[in-house]
Amino acid sequence: MENKNLVVGAGFTGAVIARKIAEELDEKVLLIDRRNCAAGNSYDYKDKETGISVHKYGPHIFHTNNKEVWDYLSRFTKWHYFFLKPNAVIEGEKVTLPFNLTTIRELFSPKMADRLEEKLISNYGYGIKVPILKLKENEDEDLKFLAEYIYENVFKNYTTKQWGLKPEEIDPTVTARVPVYISHDNRYFQDKYQGIPLNGYTKLIEKMIDHKNIELKLGVDYKELKEKDFKRIFYTGAIDEFFDYKYGELPYRSLRFDVRTLHKEFYQKTVVTNYPNNYDFTRITEHKYFLDEKSDKTIISVEYPEKFELGKNERYYPISNPENQALYEKYQKEAEKYPNLHFCGRLGGYKYYNMDLAVEKALELFKSLS
Repeated sequence: MENKNLVVGAGFTGAVIARKIAEELDEKVLLIDRRNCAAGNSYDYKDKETGISVHKYGPHIFHTNNKEVWDYLSRFTKWHYFFLKPNAVIEGEKVTLPFNLTTIRELFSPKMADRLEEKLISNYGYGIKVPILKLKENEDEDLKFLAEYIYENVFKNYTTKQWGLKPEEIDPTVTARVPVYISHDNRYFQDKYQGIPLNGYTKLIEKMIDHKNIELKLGVDYKELKEKDFKRIFYTGAIDEFFDYKYGELPYRSLRFDVRTLHKEFYQKTVVTNYPNNYDFTRITEHKYFLDEKSDKTIISVEYPEKFELGKNERYYPISNPENQALYEKYQKEAEKYPNLHFCGRLGGYKYYNMDLAVEKALELFKSLS
């Protein structure tokens, strides 16, 4: 394949870019991934013993308001329509998550719940999501009490376990992802389009990259690749690793999963249960709920956040704060010296992207190619 494009990483970002170039520009693409499977952290598989689909790297529910993104992915999959309705253990009771008006009634007396609901709606409106750190600024005594209760029982310890930092030490765009929702809508996401690929994420990605102009090589690291003379390179790996950490390592959080097959039909009443205050893990996922699969056994994943360490575990979440952003910008300036080299995706851009935003950014990047 002469003058071909190289795409490093076969997750959503890399797969979309590879397909767009192969299909619309009719150019050859070499797609590589250091893992022995495609789909990145959205990789899933069918457990042979139970027939249950397992999300290996944690629960993935696709959701978006972007019709272009939804329609593009729908070319490669049918959907199992799915609304995530998790719960959380607070004071030993499993209650609705996200923390909303339903949760208030599950935790407090009817009289107090009425008062809190009325004040929340009058201060912020109905259907509004309020970041917990913003709610803490309210001067009303009842709302101050509620904010402190949520902060202590739902937010603080979970955030500390997840990020290894206090909430105040994390970029507000990250902490805003876990708001108080002034609504009785118990769905975790309110996007127009929500679902899980009917045959799984891995099959979706495999179908996307099944094209005559795409050559896929798995178990191949970019640094081990002999040929590096390409028309364009799209790099979805870690930008600091690409430049041999010349300015230092960009910090990440990682995850460890304890996956268990249990000899019972169900373990919990919903797909995800969060444990903000108890234990060292953050949540338990029960996988059979994703595609409503039937089995007399079940599979759960117990999720433990941990610090990312080179050679020990995988990068999951960029830690967003001013110091780390300044370090990333040094690498970004270095990258600007190479006009045909594009850093993209969560690791390349050192930014937390949901799957839909990863696809959206990949589509935008393709449109910008000259």
